Amino acid sequence: MIFGQTARIKGIVLDKNNHPVENVNISCLSITTKSNYDGLYELKVPANQKVTVVFSHVSLKKVTVYLTLATNETKEFNPVMSDQEEQMSEVLVDGSSKKLFQNGIDIEPEMLKRIPGANPGVENILKTLPGVNSNNELSTQYAVRGGNYDENLVYVNEIEVYRPFLIRSGQQEGLSFTNSDLVQNVDFSAGGFQAKFGDKLSSVLDITYRKPIKFSSGIEASFLGGSVFVDGVSQNKKWSVITGVRYRNNSLLVKSQETQTNFKPSFADLQTNINYLASAKWQFSFLGNISQNKYQYQPLTRQTNFGTIDKPMVLTVFYDGQEKDKYDTYFGAFKTTYNANDHFTLKFIGSIFHTIEQEYFDVLAQYKLGEVDSSLGSESFGKVGYTRGIGSQLNHARNDLDALIVNTEIKGFQDWKNSQLEWGIKYTRESIRDRIIEWEVIDSAGFSINPPMINLPKNDQPYSSYTGPLIPYQNVRATNFNSINRFSGYFQWSLKGLIGSNEVFYNAGVRAQSWNVLGDNEIGKFQTTFSPRAQIAIKPNWQKDMVFRLSGGLYHQPPFYRELRNAQAVVQTNTKAQQSVHIVLANDYSFKMWSRPFKLVSELYYKSLTNVNTYTIDNVRIRYAANNDATAYVQGLDLRLNGEFVPGTESWISFGYLKTQENSQEKGYIARPTDQRLKFGLLFQDYMPTIPSLKLYLNLVYNTGLPGGSPSYTDPYLYQNRLNDYRRVDVGFSKVLIDSNTEKRKTLWLNNFKELTLGLEIFNLFNNQNAITNTWVRDVYSKNQYAIPNYMTTRVFNLKLTAKL
Repeated sequence: MIFGQTARIKGIVLDKNNHPVENVNISCLSITTKSNYDGLYELKVPANQKVTVVFSHVSLKKVTVYLTLATNETKEFNPVMSDQEEQMSEVLVDGSSKKLFQNGIDIEPEMLKRIPGANPGVENILKTLPGVNSNNELSTQYAVRGGNYDENLVYVNEIEVYRPFLIRSGQQEGLSFTNSDLVQNVDFSAGGFQAKFGDKLSSVLDITYRKPIKFSSGIEASFLGGSVFVDGVSQNKKWSVITGVRYRNNSLLVKSQETQTNFKPSFADLQTNINYLASAKWQFSFLGNISQNKYQYQPLTRQTNFGTIDKPMVLTVFYDGQEKDKYDTYFGAFKTTYNANDHFTLKFIGSIFHTIEQEYFDVLAQYKLGEVDSSLGSESFGKVGYTRGIGSQLNHARNDLDALIVNTEIKGFQDWKNSQLEWGIKYTRESIRDRIIEWEVIDSAGFSINPPMINLPKNDQPYSSYTGPLIPYQNVRATNFNSINRFSGYFQWSLKGLIGSNEVFYNAGVRAQSWNVLGDNEIGKFQTTFSPRAQIAIKPNWQKDMVFRLSGGLYHQPPFYRELRNAQAVVQTNTKAQQSVHIVLANDYSFKMWSRPFKLVSELYYKSLTNVNTYTIDNVRIRYAANNDATAYVQGLDLRLNGEFVPGTESWISFGYLKTQENSQEKGYIARPTDQRLKFGLLFQDYMPTIPSLKLYLNLVYNTGLPGGSPSYTDPYLYQNRLNDYRRVDVGFSKVLIDSNTEKRKTLWLNNFKELTLGLEIFNLFNNQNAITNTWVRDVYSKNQYAIPNYMTTRVFNLKLTAKL
């Protein structure tokens, strides 16, 4: 029997001892399937009507479940079959069915490892979504709908996670916190999220690590590093553990840049998630992470060709010195869940994050700027014919940071009548010890250049003697010892009901936070914010499958340490929370095309921001003004079409339009550093019909140029410059040598593998030159400054082997 509109039910069949059950018959009307060796099953059912699904086994009592699913909805149901009593139940609305009405995106965990990218994982997928922007393939950081890198929440198992502070360049980052080998669910919201999520302005990435049900392991190795994971379960099924180890080396990518270097990176981490089922009411878990990233960088030479066809130019740089950075982070979180009854649950979460970071470098760059002979037929064609300027630049840093963040939190969940209530109370203590010593000296043709913002005697060398002091072009020195106490809480209510024959979902809640900043010489006053938020979604009883959503509210971002520190590295203890009124209007339209399911998601959004903490971005480093002297707005449209362009695989096309401007000190509106006007993304999966084990994965991103590339000291109201458009295509090919459909091999040792895949990845397929910033070279004679683009990586090939046991 074929249904015009279908949904899916899937999960794991378990026995009373939580062991997976094989060969369970699952049926709905005339559609049947069986659970496999791991107890896994998946069954298509008719949508928009109440149906009965029966689980039966020769030695166990059957389980009968009644459910009603929307078109293309996927319901996860894990029945427990007993040998003593038959079970009958009706599926109630829970988190998975609510997702139909919420403004979030679910990402299949398997996609995290399949889709190619210089930094594979969750962030690699996010960058293909509308409204999510990043112009740096070496970085896992991303900006969402006009926000910056510091405005995104990340949760793993309901625990907020943090990233290092001192990172200034994508190639220093190493590894994202999220280990793709351990992921079970990924939910992402680009705005208008609920009150239960924390106090940030832009987005929420909510990740859940899986709980293993049997022993398994896997390994991945490539030219960029490798990873290993192991799942373990105790004999009585009460204990389970999942552990992953990763190592990464970006030499392959960095050596494809224009700067020739000796590069010795070492990025490694160990993560573990331990679960203990004490009883039907009590569950305990521990999430731990140790990350040690060492970055040793010794630049040698660089040559950059730029200019126009009529006037080509070349910059040649010779380096001396090196950079040694180290970022060590330690994270541990304990979580316990108490199920008082079927309607009330309590959770306690405690976590500690400790980061020790150092950034040391002394790099002398001696440059020569020249014009290239472009005269055809000339004996010196293509060579430097005239040198316009020479000079040197010495950069020095001795930056150390030690941060300790402690969280304790209690959360409650209560079913009340036909609605759900959620609440939480949290205390956070942040202790920061920070020392900054940075300076830069610039010399052009033997003459030291003075900083632009300081009144000094005129330097008219070589025509007259200079009598003023010799001081660095840039100089920042500070030592900050600060502590921050934060008290926060939330309460929210949600309900799924009917208006006539139309399904409606409501959610309303409020967050509050109170905090103060303590310094050596100053104690900031306590500040308090209240953030009411609400969402409503309607699914009309139409022939066309549509959902309409309206969400938003008042969002605050109390300042974290980096936002308290101004450009001179002085902590402003009374910096206010940035505030945003955020409104999102969305529509989901599910339909069939080529007899396959598709969904078109459209979102129109607007943000009005006050108490804005203005900033500049250099690569991935953010420098704040910490004075709350601006207002801003963001407006945009996001479109995403996803579905089975190729049968059995999910792909999507996304488009985003965004405009964001700020008004500082009533000077007028100008573009913000994240004003990414247009975005186009494509994520595509395919396979050869005649050889289905040969697969193709395509990751394409196009972003228009960001404001940037100006000298760091430039007043943005006097000088607005944009970088060139960002264009990148990564493609991956894989050959599945072994999977569940492969027949038994003659070579017996190969039978130990559940999966074995060999892949080829090509990063930056079309070898596009994408610039992240500009280096400004000064000519003391002509007084001109030349913007030299700092290009990202060129085309790179990578081999990858993946195996599961």
